[in-house]
Amino acid sequence: MAAFAPAALIAMLACDSFAHEIPNDVKVQAFVRPAGARLQLLVRVPLAAMNEVDFPKRGPGYLDLANAQAALRHAATLWIADNIEIFEGETLLAYPRVVEVQVSLPSDRSFGSYDSALAHVMGPRLPSDMELYWNQQFLDVLLEYTIASDRSAFSIRPRFSRLGLRVLTTLQFLPPAGDSRAFELHGDPGLVRLDPTWHQAVLRFVELGFLHILDGADHLLFLLCLVIPFRRLGQLILLVTSFTVAHSITLIASAFGFAPDALWFPPLVETLVAISILYMALENIVGSNLQRRWMITFAFGLIHGFAFSFVLRETLQFAGSHLLTALLGFNIGIELGQLLVIVVLVPMLGVLFRLVPERIGTIILSAFVAHTAWHWMIERGEQLRQFPWPALDAASLASAMRWLMAILSLGCVLALVNRALRRARWLASDDKRPGGAGGD
Repeated sequence: MAAFAPAALIAMLACDSFAHEIPNDVKVQAFVRPAGARLQLLVRVPLAAMNEVDFPKRGPGYLDLANAQAALRHAATLWIADNIEIFEGETLLAYPRVVEVQVSLPSDRSFGSYDSALAHVMGPRLPSDMELYWNQQFLDVLLEYTIASDRSAFSIRPRFSRLGLRVLTTLQFLPPAGDSRAFELHGDPGLVRLDPTWHQAVLRFVELGFLHILDGADHLLFLLCLVIPFRRLGQLILLVTSFTVAHSITLIASAFGFAPDALWFPPLVETLVAISILYMALENIVGSNLQRRWMITFAFGLIHGFAFSFVLRETLQFAGSHLLTALLGFNIGIELGQLLVIVVLVPMLGVLFRLVPERIGTIILSAFVAHTAWHWMIERGEQLRQFPWPALDAASLASAMRWLMAILSLGCVLALVNRALRRARWLASDDKRPGGAGGD
C-alpha cells in the first residue's frame, strides 16, 4: 500500500491543480438599472471561472442542482458582490443584497436584453435531475443596492480580472430617462462613470491624450524631427499649429464614422506614420525650409490624426453624451503632451548643438531616427500585405471620392494660407528696407 501512496498524492495534486485552473478567456455580461429607491445589477458569469467554490457534484462531475443553492449564493458573494463597487455620486453604496441566483445552460440567450434576463433569473430553476457538467454552465445573479434617487450620477468599479487571464465585461446601463449606454471593459478598467458630466469627460480624455503622446514612440520621434531644425518660438508655433489643426480634422472625422472601418486601414495608417517619420528625418538631412515644412507637417498631421483615433475607438464609450467635449479634451491632452516634449527637447538640443556643430548633430540625430523609421516601415508594411486590397464596389468608390474632394479642398486652403504667409513676410521685409513704409 505504501508503494501506491506517492502515486495517489500526485493524482490528488493534479486534480486540485485542474480544479483551480484559471480560464484563458472569460466573458461577463451585466445590466445596471436604477429604479426608484433601488438599483438592480444583473450579472452572468461562467461557473468555470469561480474555481475556488466547491460546488456539490454527483456522478462524473454533474452539478448537484438539488443541493447547490448555498454554494451558488456563496459564489455570487465571493466572486461578484465582493468584486464590484457602485457609487452614487461620490458615495460608495452599501453592500448589495443577493436577490436570486440561477444556473443557466450555455445555449441560454436570455441576457440579450435586460427584461428577458430579469425574467429568466426570477423564473423557474432548472430541474434538479438534469445532468449538467458544473464547469460548462453559467451563473446568473441579481443584486440590489439601496439608492437615494434613480436620477443620481452612478459609477461602477468592476474587479473581475481574477476570473480569467483575459476578462471582457459587456455592461449596459439603463437610466430611467434617456438612451441606454453600452460598455466593453477589459480586465479591471478602474472607475467607470456610467453617465459622466462634461467636466468628468474632459478630465478623463485630457489625461488620455496627454499619456498617449508620452507613451507613443512614433509620435515622439515625429516631434523630434519637427524640432531639430526649427527651434525658435515663432517657427515652432507655426509647425505645431499646423500639426494640431490637421490631426484634429481626421480625428473628429474618424470619431463620427467618416474613416474606413476595414481591417486593412489601421496597418495602412501605421505604415504611413512610419513613412512620415522617415521623410521628415531625410528632409532634415538634406535640408528644409519653414515654408515647405509647415505644409508637409499639415499633410502628415492628417495621417497621425487617424492613428490617434484608433486610441479612441474603445474609450469614446466613456464620454457619455459628451462626444465633442471628449474629443476636445483628448486634443487638449495631446497638445499639453506635445508642449511638454517640446519644452524638454529644445533646451536639450541647444546644449547638444553647443557641443557638436549644429549641422553635424542634425544629420546624426536624423540618421538614427531614419534608421528606426525604416525598420518600422518594413515591419508594418509586412503586416499590411497580409490584407487583400479592398474591393472596388460602389460604396468604396463613393467614399474615395468624398475623401478626394476633402483633400482637394484642404489643398486649396493650404495654398491660400501659404500665399498669405508669403505676402505677410514680404510686407514685413519691405517695411524694414530704407525708404519703406516703416523706414521714416
